[in-house]
Amino acid sequence: MDDSPPSTGHKEAEPVQRSRRKRLIWICVALFVAVGVAVAIVIAVLISKDVIHVGSRSGSSSEAAATSGSVAPSGVDSVSSPQPTAGGDSGSGSGSKTTTQGTNTGTSTTSSTPEPTESCPTKTDIPSADRGTDLDTTTWLDMTGFNCSYTAETVGDLPIVGLNSTWDDSARANPTVPPLNKPWGSYTARPARGVNLGGWLSLEPFITPSLFSDNSKLGGQVDEWNLCTKLGPKAAAAALEKHYATFITEQDFKAIADAGLDHLRIPFSYWAVEVFDDDSYVYRISWRYLLRGIEWARKYGLRIKLDLHGLPGSQNGWNHSGRSSIVNFLAGPNGSANAERALKIHDRLSKFFAQDRYKNVIAFYGLANEPAKAIDMDTLINWTEEAYKIVKDNGIKAPQVFSESMRGLGAWQGKLGGYGDSLVVDAHEYVIFDNALVGMKHADKVTFACQTFTDQVSSSMNTGSGFGPTMVGEWSQADTDCTKYLNGVGNGARWDGTFSDTGGVPRCPTGDKQCSCALANADPSTFSPEYKLFLKTWAIAQMDAYEKSWGWFYWTWKTESAPLWSYQAGLAGGIMPEKAYDRDWSCASPIPSFGKLPEYL
Repeated sequence: MDDSPPSTGHKEAEPVQRSRRKRLIWICVALFVAVGVAVAIVIAVLISKDVIHVGSRSGSSSEAAATSGSVAPSGVDSVSSPQPTAGGDSGSGSGSKTTTQGTNTGTSTTSSTPEPTESCPTKTDIPSADRGTDLDTTTWLDMTGFNCSYTAETVGDLPIVGLNSTWDDSARANPTVPPLNKPWGSYTARPARGVNLGGWLSLEPFITPSLFSDNSKLGGQVDEWNLCTKLGPKAAAAALEKHYATFITEQDFKAIADAGLDHLRIPFSYWAVEVFDDDSYVYRISWRYLLRGIEWARKYGLRIKLDLHGLPGSQNGWNHSGRSSIVNFLAGPNGSANAERALKIHDRLSKFFAQDRYKNVIAFYGLANEPAKAIDMDTLINWTEEAYKIVKDNGIKAPQVFSESMRGLGAWQGKLGGYGDSLVVDAHEYVIFDNALVGMKHADKVTFACQTFTDQVSSSMNTGSGFGPTMVGEWSQADTDCTKYLNGVGNGARWDGTFSDTGGVPRCPTGDKQCSCALANADPSTFSPEYKLFLKTWAIAQMDAYEKSWGWFYWTWKTESAPLWSYQAGLAGGIMPEKAYDRDWSCASPIPSFGKLPEYL
């Protein structure tokens, strides 16, 4: 007989016990998940209420600026981890520490205390005295890339609001140049290839005609001073901030680096710092966009040439100085007073840009854009020497740049000596503003660049025959002066004889009624293959010539409707090399045939 329990009874009890154990396990899992969800909800609420701080701060990219929302308290900085790059270099600021300057002192203090992440302020968080001013970040039109925290801290009496206290100098513009945190080396051996951000922070009617006489509500406005006068303070501030925020964006800095360029010249005007007397200019809004632009340049490894483009009183009486008028800087009824004002502006600017955060990204410091040839040369030299000393004594180590002031490079041989490589003369090379040159045939323009421009800059680079350190701060591939408003609002062009100094005689090569401005103002997509080949060859010829100096800066990156003045439009239209450092022609090669390209177009 089998003594074991009946098999049927044993088989029925076993699945019942397993079922009970499974239910207990699922009940435990459900309780655990419920507790976890509850804890997560509590943590999320605490984070949203800013009770718990999360996030890291490294570098000064627009992402960090948009998410961190904090700025270093006065005299405090933080430690950040260096960020790797493709080249293996890393760094944040001057090392692993970041540095901010104490208010107005220009001195640096450091701390290893991490900064808390703060939420953006509301209007009531801004001290009443600063509400509605340029320190009130709640009134700023666009916060992309800015630090939204309120601070009244200044350096050189200029605000740091909008900046992050950490930055990353490890980026390189392209594989042919070093990252920002490595020395550039000799500009003679490795010339700068750059572009201007013209018409952005210093307006020019031909770059943005929509802001001037193309706008039916603003007809007759010929410069920034008149534009601001017409609009009035509130409307002018709104219109110009919209322009600053939208005309140049982060994407432009990326595209500039992608084009194989490595330097940027950023023109700005004195009202970014101060306004005087009856000035109608918009005060200091452009300042924060200048600072944001520098941070975006840093992000893409682009080195900066600062350019004070408009000086008090107008240094040349042209619209890009802010006001079309008499020269009232170093000359004119208030020339001496305005020259002194300009020195004080450089004192403030140089104190600000002497901060550690700028020592790798600011490669050149420009003193004055195109002072008029009518200014006495000795007076201009004395002012330049005073400005140089102020800037240098305040701690700027970047080479300073002065303009040849429409005198020609040869005029500066033996002048302003003894500065070595710390002072550079800046030439702006154009053929289209000279009645004798604008009418050269297409092939002759290319030859002129390869020979005459090359000879001019090469001679200037030699201290025996010229000044010494030389660069070309402006040039373009425009082969006519036909662009609307280029010669000023309401003025015509030399090319077709409608400009005042032509006497009605067209200055294009044929010198007759065939001379037309229609093609020069057309979209590049409509250009013939022969004209495109000429324009690209003409551009490359100038690049070749100017690289015999310390380098070049094309005028300009972007325009609304002037493609032969826009590097961006040139790239899109196939009339610029895809990479500035990789070109398919040079002055050492024969000039290509431009076929049956008419000389009067």
